[in-house]
Amino acid sequence: MKYPVVSPVFAKGLAFLGILLLSFTSQAQKKAGITRIDPTFWWVGMKNQNLQLLVYGPNAGTYTYTIEYPGVQLLKTHQVENPNYAFLDLSIAASTKPGSFTITGRKGKDKLTRQYELKARTQEPKAQGVTSADFIYLVLPDRFANGDPKNDKFKDMADTQADRKNPFLRHGGDIKGIQNHLNYFEELGVTALWLNPIIENNQPLTDEGGQMRSAYHGYAFTDHYQVDKRLGGNEAYKKLIQAAHAKGMKIVQDAVYNHVGINHWFIKDMPSKDWVHQFATYTNTSHKFQPIIDPHAAQADWTVMMNGWFTPFMPDLNQNNPFVANYLIQHALWTVEHFGVDAWRIDTYMYNDDPFMNRCNQALLDEYPNLHIFGEAWVNNVVAQSRFTRSNINFPNQSNQPGTLDFVLFNAMNDALNQSFGWDEGVSKVHQVLALDAVYQDPMKLVTFLDNHDMNRYFSVIGEDLNKYKMGLTWLLTTRGIPSLYYGTEILMKNFKDPSDAEVRRDFPGGFAGDKENKFTSAGRNERENEAFNFVKKLATYRKNIPALHSGKLMQFVPQDGLYVYFRYDESKTIMVATNSTDKEATMKTDRFAERLNGFTKAKNVLSDENLPNLIDMKIPAKTALVLELQK
Repeated sequence: MKYPVVSPVFAKGLAFLGILLLSFTSQAQKKAGITRIDPTFWWVGMKNQNLQLLVYGPNAGTYTYTIEYPGVQLLKTHQVENPNYAFLDLSIAASTKPGSFTITGRKGKDKLTRQYELKARTQEPKAQGVTSADFIYLVLPDRFANGDPKNDKFKDMADTQADRKNPFLRHGGDIKGIQNHLNYFEELGVTALWLNPIIENNQPLTDEGGQMRSAYHGYAFTDHYQVDKRLGGNEAYKKLIQAAHAKGMKIVQDAVYNHVGINHWFIKDMPSKDWVHQFATYTNTSHKFQPIIDPHAAQADWTVMMNGWFTPFMPDLNQNNPFVANYLIQHALWTVEHFGVDAWRIDTYMYNDDPFMNRCNQALLDEYPNLHIFGEAWVNNVVAQSRFTRSNINFPNQSNQPGTLDFVLFNAMNDALNQSFGWDEGVSKVHQVLALDAVYQDPMKLVTFLDNHDMNRYFSVIGEDLNKYKMGLTWLLTTRGIPSLYYGTEILMKNFKDPSDAEVRRDFPGGFAGDKENKFTSAGRNERENEAFNFVKKLATYRKNIPALHSGKLMQFVPQDGLYVYFRYDESKTIMVATNSTDKEATMKTDRFAERLNGFTKAKNVLSDENLPNLIDMKIPAKTALVLELQK
């Protein structure tokens, strides 16, 4: 089947003309049957014994259903506007045995049947969570490494293209390529892998300003229960997770609840008009977070922000529809149980409906108490950021999300690396942001970062200054929270988003056949790249082995003259981080740090392995952060 290229104008026209509303007629003319059931299978022994099945097929919603299986009770069948859908509410008793049962639909003399399987839960590791003891590495699968060239492209998909010479098309990176480099991550000191979305994005190429673009990024789902076969499919993902777990690494899955791709199978034939948010004319979200937290906000602004579409190619799901909400929540549970993921990163978190997100988070945490959840809320101040995690501020809509991505500290650290020191400038910004941690119930659960797939690359932002690079990485790996690193930062990958996001999503050198350089090996890296790699490796490895550094208390002192000092400590060890953010060497007197230095007389420089025989004063080179293990 040949799919059309979709332009923004055409996509907006789809929404305006209502072609997305329902396409009942064409389906109703087909012979009745059940073509799919979601979730595709389930398990016995889940804590929540309720399950809602989406049953789909021509006229499947016009039948009366029965189930006969010990321990399984069909509580209710729901019909919706579209006769091709039925939603079945099931109760699965704790005593139910694994096995398959028949779902039978009857309408007069007509009969439909479909088998459904209840599996036994496995004891494989799952939902281990990530904590401040971890170091997360963010990978964009299509751009990292190609482990299986045979799955680069398929003729039966809407986008049949793959061309590494074109920055906007798929390049062929896949899950096998990531698995092939687990030793690389292990050497670097990584303990958790966060993959940009791996769920099927069977989207047509889109024409954006005359440039044809693919959905290689993964944020436009078209079938929740299929890992994209160009990435290797469900089996490849399961094998990666098993292999990572065998090495003691965890997997973070990138979840998208707010929207799907315009080519999603249930968008082509929607269950009801209110399955997605719709307006009289196409309406994009404003991307302005203020109406969500503003007590003075106009309802109109809130509606556009929350219900507007993220792009013309990504319909905005209506999570107030109970069937939509159940579908998304059950898929999340299914994913953790089936694949064994350890944590969730939630895309576009603040665009989701608050009650839905709290319900979804709680469903996951009830089933998997150690699971960590951290969402993307791209805001510019601490109060707003605390609104999207467990906050000590009494917001009207309290969030139960355990963590969030720390965009505010990200901004502060980047400003500190690019601004001269001042009362409110430079490293003062880092100090001021951390000084407001009281707004969070647990700031250690925030995920910190220096850049990601949506941003200018860190090394470029700091002017390709290796001293600044090391200073920022030191803060990332020694301050509170759960640090994450964007792929390639350790080998000084660079670029700005201008003219497009593709510039900051370039292929990892050495991950693809024909690459002239292989940056996965020290021999393939130049001297400067090896210096950066070894710096991250040494500090990340030290951090992994020192509980005081990754999980201890934090005490910081007010910066003076561009010097910023903080301590990480527990009952067994104290680490001092002393930063000189200026462009001149400084001699720092340490008497004002007496409450933490009390009893310590010397130190070991963790990064240089040098010994400091006294702590009365210390010389700190320009643009340098020292990491000192204090000794008595």
